[in-house]
Amino acid sequence: MNYGRMVLAGLAGTVAYFVCGGVISGQLFAKEYKPYECVYRSREAIMTYFPMGIAATLIAIVILAAIYAKGYEGGSGALEGLRFGALIGAFIVFAVVADEFVTLNIGARLAAFMAMGRFIGWLVTGLVIGLVYKPASASPR
Repeated sequence: MNYGRMVLAGLAGTVAYFVCGGVISGQLFAKEYKPYECVYRSREAIMTYFPMGIAATLIAIVILAAIYAKGYEGGSGALEGLRFGALIGAFIVFAVVADEFVTLNIGARLAAFMAMGRFIGWLVTGLVIGLVYKPASASPR
């Protein structure tokens, strides 16, 4: 495992994650959150916590890059990254979005948009991790 490439993949993955999140949740699906303003912090309040959120997400995605590196099976970084992103995305949809739907007072429509957005976001994040983390050679299993 190459730690330099792992950290670089984590940094690039974090940028991809926030760009996707900004476009998907912040722009495309923003109106879906409007009826639930009492459930979520205001944009202004979110900005107070944003530095902590960026730091925590960076750490989490560097950890995901390490998991990707350990599970790399050889072949195209793009395809391996998409496969990895799809697995992480599916995990997030079923472990996080489903739990938020159960515990938060939100509707099924918002939960479906959240599931789509998060799956796509993690798919892109996995793709970026796969493209950036390029092992010198495939290790035999």
